[in-house]
Amino acid sequence: MEPHNWDMTPAEARALQESLRAQVVRDDQLGPVKLVAGLDVGFEDGGATARAAVAALSFPDLRMVETAIARVPAKFPYIPGLLSFREVPALLAALSKLGAPPDLLLCDGQGIAHPRRFGVACHLGLLTGIPSIGVAKSRLTGTFGPLPEAKGSTVPLLDKGEQIGVVLRSRDGVNPLFVSLGHKVCLGTAVAYVMACLTRYRLPETTRQAHHLASGPQA
Repeated sequence: MEPHNWDMTPAEARALQESLRAQVVRDDQLGPVKLVAGLDVGFEDGGATARAAVAALSFPDLRMVETAIARVPAKFPYIPGLLSFREVPALLAALSKLGAPPDLLLCDGQGIAHPRRFGVACHLGLLTGIPSIGVAKSRLTGTFGPLPEAKGSTVPLLDKGEQIGVVLRSRDGVNPLFVSLGHKVCLGTAVAYVMACLTRYRLPETTRQAHHLASGPQA
């Protein structure tokens, strides 16, 4: 998909989400995964600058291969449900710095577990054509039942009669993650890759490394 104009009002951004969500591929269209990337965005200068980080790891051994950081003016305001318009321009800039494109993206944020079924993982996956997964630390929309405390436990995340994601206990007794497909990955495959990227921490090693790069001391 060709990049679109980012200079738009919140109403225009919501309309764009509504129009683009039909292009999201919810089936597996990914080849062999040898390089998996975690992506996260922090903010500097009082929120005026988006600091996007990409951590590319080999798969399945999760060895760090390459990292990239990009700083881009954050022109779009902070509005829940429209975070991709604030973050994706910087994420695209960071991805462009990698020597080789990843085979799979694990985004710190939502995929279709979003009021308009078009979170940051969908937006980034559609623009890059790279299969993507949303791995969020908090719920944006939907409801779920009791989740067992053991690592690997899952329950469906539901909204308006549709399963939009999976609530995953990534470590015994810690707050869960909210996993949803972004683009070219079905939900079951998304959960399997997130589980495969977990080590002894709450976050997958991919997004954990990206989070340190995006929100750690300025580099």
